[in-house]
Amino acid sequence: MNRTIEFLSRPYADEVMNRFVSYAKIDTQSNRHAEETPTTKGQWDLARTLERELREMGVPDVELDDRCYLIARLPASPGKEQAPCIGLMAHMDTASDVSGSGVKPRIIRDYDGKAVQLSEQYILDPAEFPDLAEHVDDTIIVTDGSTLLGADDKAGVAEIMTAIAWLIKHPELEHGPIDIYFTPDEETGKGMDHFPLKKARAVACYTLDGGKAPEIEAECFNAYAVKAEFFGKVIHIGAARGKLANAVAMAASFIGMLPRSESPEATDSWYGYYCPIEVSGTIDHAWTEVYLRDFSSDRMQERIAALKAFAAAVEVQFPGGQVKLAITQQYLNMKQKLDAQPAVLEKLERAIKTAGFEPVMKPIRGGTDGSRLTEMGIPTPNLFTGGYNYHSRFEWASVSEMALAVETIINLVLIWAE
Repeated sequence: MNRTIEFLSRPYADEVMNRFVSYAKIDTQSNRHAEETPTTKGQWDLARTLERELREMGVPDVELDDRCYLIARLPASPGKEQAPCIGLMAHMDTASDVSGSGVKPRIIRDYDGKAVQLSEQYILDPAEFPDLAEHVDDTIIVTDGSTLLGADDKAGVAEIMTAIAWLIKHPELEHGPIDIYFTPDEETGKGMDHFPLKKARAVACYTLDGGKAPEIEAECFNAYAVKAEFFGKVIHIGAARGKLANAVAMAASFIGMLPRSESPEATDSWYGYYCPIEVSGTIDHAWTEVYLRDFSSDRMQERIAALKAFAAAVEVQFPGGQVKLAITQQYLNMKQKLDAQPAVLEKLERAIKTAGFEPVMKPIRGGTDGSRLTEMGIPTPNLFTGGYNYHSRFEWASVSEMALAVETIINLVLIWAE
């Protein structure tokens, strides 16, 4: 992004940076194996912090429910009560791919474009991550190499909080009613399982959960999770010839049938994939979980059919063994429903253009809570936050892009109030 210095000089640039650093230090890593909501106690710490800060800044209606969903409502400016209510959404948890405990954000001002030594072992190098080269003179925030940073999605949380604070401090900026939704457990795929939809007033919502500015994401994967269980036929391995069906070997064979050319590391753009994300077991019983992703619903059904064929092939390979598949829909492509309400995206595009940038439309190679909220009836595209390299030790965030996100939010709520 050019015009870095201009956005670093915005009066809310330091505020959004400081809020983000404060939130990033709170351990909110979620746990995909836990059944309760939220899946970890640390998410309560951030939720209660945000609840307190919203009340302190003067938001009159703030509610934190018993499942850690935080909903706040900023009333309309006088005379704008009839304007449509819009929502702003971000999630409070961080991913479990890399540790999120003991995050130590490091602020680098006037970034010089060179490699950053995160730790003795890890280097953030623009030769490997070329987006860095576009941020010379920017202020960037990095990790110490031992954890992820948490810009996904605490950058989004900080941007929403900063924009709301700015609107309250500047009553001359007339806006309609605004809902604020902070959710737990987005990274586990459970973020909207208990969302109190009846309390949501928004006719349209926007997630702050994207990456590079000035990107908009209005199309996402269809997503399914498939748990494959392998039931072996056990006998002493010294007398196993013609009798043993090894569940561990069955799982390995099943995973080996997944096309390597259709894996996350082999695909980009609009290409879908198969991804085994976990495997465990013994000779008697083993299991693996496979994520299926595709933008096409027809192609998704083909992927599900392929897994069923792989399971049948494993049973043929291992006489006496059994394979059972449990197929769960996680979220669906939101494109069709957003296409049906074009004003939702048109206003967002205009908000970015008002800030001086041409919006870039791209697909999400993943999903957001907004994907689920769109299914529930509230159209919810996704907006950039200025975070990069999510879910990794090499995660970093651009303060100038975070400031641009704040400005975009402010522009957006003013446009909706026209």
